[in-house]
Amino acid sequence: MSVMIAPSILSADFARLGDAVAAAERGGADFIHVDVMDGHFVPNITIGVPVVRSLKRIATVPLDVHLMIENADRYIDAFAEAGAGMISVHVEALTHVHRTVQAIKAHGVKAGVVINPGTPVVAISEIAGDVDFILVMSVNPGFGGQTFIPRSESKLREVRALLDAAGNAAPIEIDGGVDQHNIARVVAAGARIVVAGSAIYNTPDPERATRELKAAARGAAAVR
Repeated sequence: MSVMIAPSILSADFARLGDAVAAAERGGADFIHVDVMDGHFVPNITIGVPVVRSLKRIATVPLDVHLMIENADRYIDAFAEAGAGMISVHVEALTHVHRTVQAIKAHGVKAGVVINPGTPVVAISEIAGDVDFILVMSVNPGFGGQTFIPRSESKLREVRALLDAAGNAAPIEIDGGVDQHNIARVVAAGARIVVAGSAIYNTPDPERATRELKAAARGAAAVR
């Protein structure tokens, strides 16, 4: 499986989201990553359903919607109907994880489960066979621009082993602090969808940054 890049608009200029999406797509983005935060599960508030609906009208690649919220079950229908192509939910915030995953899939949307840096991989062992992807957080969620947690590399390997043992070839996504300096390592550890925010949008040329990050990721995958 080739490595895919999902630029995170959390680091973009919210007054020019359309331009930010277009630049990433010109650079070869495979998804647009949308961080939804509620100020309860994580200490920040970002965007909701109306923005996802607006992004869907302009994006030419799937929207990868990451729900960092409490009571995610209440909003699955709304985000799916707004145009999410992928929806991921945190195992730490769920009571009935299988039910939530099936609710996402019922809309024809790819369903993913997320684990925070402090959450052991065993927490997703019972759902590993049912997900379309696993998202490993390599920073504590809530804010962009954080530093990558090195332990995340071994965690990627653990998740890959878990998925393989479950007979699930689903890709692993990684989110947090990934840039040109560490992307080769996370790809070598098993990441196949790479979320990047600051590494793309905190540069003078997001289109070029997307292209170069994708080239680095695919180069690293090719030598494995």
